[in-house]
Amino acid sequence: MSTTPLPGIGVQYDLTTREQRHLSVIAHRDGARTVNVYRTDDPDACAQSLRLTEPETASLIDALAPSHHSPNLLSTTDLGLVAERIELSSVSYWNGRVLGDTRMRTDTGASIVAVLRRAQAIPSPAPDFRLAGGDILIVIGTREGVEAAAAILGRE
Repeated sequence: MSTTPLPGIGVQYDLTTREQRHLSVIAHRDGARTVNVYRTDDPDACAQSLRLTEPETASLIDALAPSHHSPNLLSTTDLGLVAERIELSSVSYWNGRVLGDTRMRTDTGASIVAVLRRAQAIPSPAPDFRLAGGDILIVIGTREGVEAAAAILGRE
C-alpha cells in the first residue's frame, strides 16, 4: 500500500489486490472517505467512486475488521475524537525545532501521541523532541483540534 498526502484534502491510500485490481481510499480531513475502484483494462481510470460519511466508514470498518471481539479497545469516533497522520514537510517552519515550541496541546487541545521517523516509531514524544522534515506525526483530538494542529504543522 502506498500513501499520498493530499494538502487541504486529506490522505490517499492506494493498493493493488492479488487479482491486480487497483483501489484507493481518500481519507478526507472532515472524516468522510471516498473509495475508488479502477478499471481492469486501465488501472488509472476510475470505474466506480463511492463517498462514505464518517458513520458509514465506521460501519464498513467494523464489517471488515470486527472490533466486538476486543471490548477493551476504544473507538475514537465513538468518543468524538479523531486520529490523523500529519506529515511534516522538509520546508516546514518546525523542521529542526522542538515539539514543545509548537504549543500544540495548549493551542489546539490535540496531542501528538507518536512520531514515525523512517522505520522507527517514537511513542509519546517529549516537549524537547526535535522535529524533522519527513516525520509523520500521529495526532489525536477533536476534529477541530486536529485540523488546527495540521494548520500549525503546515506552517512554512
